[in-house]
Amino acid sequence: MGLQIGDLVSRKEISFSELKGKTIAIDAFNVIYQFLTSVRQPDGTPLMDSSGNVTSHLSGLLYRNIALLSEGINLIYVFDGDYHVLKGKTHELRQATRDEMASKYEDAAEKEDIDAMGKYSKGFTRLDDEMIRESKELLEAMGIAIVQAPGEGEMQAAELVKSGQAWAVGSQDYDALVVGGTRLIQNLTLSRKRKTVSGFVYIAPEIIEFEGVINQLGITWDQLICLAILVGTDFNPGGIKGIGPKKALALVRQKKYPVLIFEDIIERYGDVGFNWREIFEIFKKPNVSKHKVTFPKVDEDKIRELLVKKHEFSAERIENQIVKLKAIRAKSAQKSLF
Repeated sequence: MGLQIGDLVSRKEISFSELKGKTIAIDAFNVIYQFLTSVRQPDGTPLMDSSGNVTSHLSGLLYRNIALLSEGINLIYVFDGDYHVLKGKTHELRQATRDEMASKYEDAAEKEDIDAMGKYSKGFTRLDDEMIRESKELLEAMGIAIVQAPGEGEMQAAELVKSGQAWAVGSQDYDALVVGGTRLIQNLTLSRKRKTVSGFVYIAPEIIEFEGVINQLGITWDQLICLAILVGTDFNPGGIKGIGPKKALALVRQKKYPVLIFEDIIERYGDVGFNWREIFEIFKKPNVSKHKVTFPKVDEDKIRELLVKKHEFSAERIENQIVKLKAIRAKSAQKSLF
């Protein structure tokens, strides 16, 4: 799901050197799902230990975060809390998609079609409580701060930016912008290529700034929220049928105020099937906490216990990563001293 406003917003490619010394609030579920779908065998099987426990997310979190930390970037991972009742429809749609992909995967497995198995396996990925718990455990052991949001993780991440505890939100989605988050960083990965249907494409980190979007589109924050609702959010998936991003932009510019915008919509389309005021309030006054972020100390023994002892990661490889992590922290401590 997610907001379909990517074609409307301006963005700027940036280098990792521009992020050095900055703190990024990461939408944890967004990233962990990426690892669960991408860190897999050719037939779609995720990385697992000998007991069948999935470890793809732990591998991704370890290696990517050490790479980002080595670039001088500070990281805060923000985890989702309770889902809003209005996300029920979105969860139903996601479950239907998972079921469909699982069925197609089984058909491909019967035919021993490895490529198809790899393709469909990504469609029914699940993130369970144990994965979340272990992800938090690993991140804290690496000295990375974690924040438990009361509601949507991305909205809480935006709050950390607005309160000055983080410089930008790191996410592939756009919710942080719609709740007024100052900056959004996408493609926060050191990988320079991404596989698509047509082949590999070059990617680089990109920054999207709230003020830049507002000024470029010539709208207010309230109008941006209305635009998002018109094209569809996780709280009203699909938005208004027949209204795409460009049409929605023209409408919010013309009618200007939320009440007038949706009066016009209801007059044209009748019952839209959702309460726009309720969704508007979710973005205008998100369910967030005034969390004070603290960064934990690196716990080498916990990293070894979780990855090597429990999940059978290569002891040699983990030791190499711990050496890198210690060097990063020592360098950071030296800079702080000076």
